[in-house]
Formats: sequence, structure tokens, C-alpha cells
Amino acid sequence: MLPRHLLTKLIRTGLAEDIGAGDVTTGAVLRGDETGYAQATAKAELVVAGIDVFGEVFLTFDPALQFTRRLGDGEKAGKGDLLAEVSGSLASILTAERVALNLFQRMCGIATLTRRYVERIEGTRAKILDTRKTVPGLRFLDKYAVRVGGGCNHRFALYDGVLIKDNHITAAGGIAPAVRRVRERVPHTLKIEVEVKNLAELEEALAAGADAIMLDNMGIAEMAAAVKRVGGMIPLEASGNMTLERVREVAAVGVDFISVGALTHSVAAADVSLNVIRTEGRP
Repeated sequence: MLPRHLLTKLIRTGLAEDIGAGDVTTGAVLRGDETGYAQATAKAELVVAGIDVFGEVFLTFDPALQFTRRLGDGEKAGKGDLLAEVSGSLASILTAERVALNLFQRMCGIATLTRRYVERIEGTRAKILDTRKTVPGLRFLDKYAVRVGGGCNHRFALYDGVLIKDNHITAAGGIAPAVRRVRERVPHTLKIEVEVKNLAELEEALAAGADAIMLDNMGIAEMAAAVKRVGGMIPLEASGNMTLERVREVAAVGVDFISVGALTHSVAAADVSLNVIRTEGRP
């Protein structure tokens, strides 16, 4: 479920940014009384995500518009498949079009890429995780799209999970003091995950009492050794350079989670078109 207040604020901000004092092109081309409808179609295979966000942009700009979804979140669409329709004022449809497509295409792109990663590791114990490498202001949409694609969310932000990374370790003077200070200062309900770069640091993290360990940019052999050493005592997360070509091999070593920053930080927008069909108000 998407937080309504965040979605409304995001859409209004996006519309204000794009429209400003007014859509001069649409205002000049149309009289303003033209009506019709537009069809959103997939121009390539994709996983639908954010279909209601897509519709909400149009309805926020003009509540008199009618929006109908033809496919729901999580469904696969093939090239040429109809995704949704919006009808009513053509001026309103044209003015809200870009903001609606920008959000929808990004969400579909994230869900589609996530699904590819999830399918690539089917049959293993591993789960695909996202990261905090999101566009500021869009994180709640990005992480929702990951879930739609079949992935899992890591912590949402800095406040809901402890992840002691290399810079924290350096600043604290080592893994042991970093973990000790966290234990003293945060609620017991928060799990403590520690990032390690090698097997020596893995031993330090285990000795310090980490609840989970992130294996950062390790090779396959070293990850396999880490899995054997831990023996299922605590969860292990693999991270760093997790490409589609490599992820199956990583999952096969027996890690519990694989975090993939590329799901959100460099995803390509899905190819969706919106074509207007004028049916009424002809001159």
C-alpha cells in the first residue's frame, strides 16, 4: 500500500514543476472543449507497476477525467498490450501526460528488472533485495515497484535498520567498538548488520555479535568460504557488482540475500506510449 499523503505531495510537486504558469502548447493548439480518450500501451515486454499512480496523476490534475486500468500491478504485458485508458478533456490529458508517464515508466522499469533477477535465481535459497540508492523523493515508489517485481525491501531509510558500513567502522576504530556502541544505544528490536570485505573481518563481526553480515564485493570462492564458516547461524547478504550475468552464480553459494543497487539507481524506464484518440468536440 502506497502512503497516500506522500503520493499526493509528489504528484502535485511534479505537476507544478512541469506546468508552471501553464501549458502554452496545449493552450494554443486546442480551444479547450475537445474531448476524447488516450490509450497507454506497452511497446516492449514489461511488468506492470504503478498503474494506479499513473491514473492518479491525471485525476489529481483534473478530477473530471475517467481512468480505467486494463492490467494490474504485477501482471506481465507483451508488446502492444493495452495497459490503461484515460478519457475526458484532451487538454487535461495532454497537460498531465508527461508527469504520469515519467512515474509509471520508471516503476514498470524497476519491476521488470527486478523480475528478471528473481527469475534468474529461482531454485536457490537467496532473495533479491533493493538498496537505498533511489532518487530522492521517489523511494516509496521505487521500493514498491521492487516488491511488485518479486523482490524484497532492505531497510527503507536510516531510521529503521542498522547497517554498519566501512566508513562507520573506520570512524569508530574497528568492528568491535562499532557494534558495541550500537548495542548500547539502539533498541534491542533493531537487528545489527555489519559489512565486511574479507574473511578476517567476517571473524571480527561474528565475535562482536553481529545479527547479520553483508559480504561486500567478495569473489565467489571467498563467499562460499564465508557461507561454510557461518553455517546458517546468521543471515548473509551478498553485495557489490550483482549483474544479471553473475547473480545466479552468487546465489548458488548459499547466501540468504543478494542486494542489487542497479534495480533503482540505474534502471531504464519501461517503454510505454500514450496515444490520444479524439472522438468528440470536432470543429
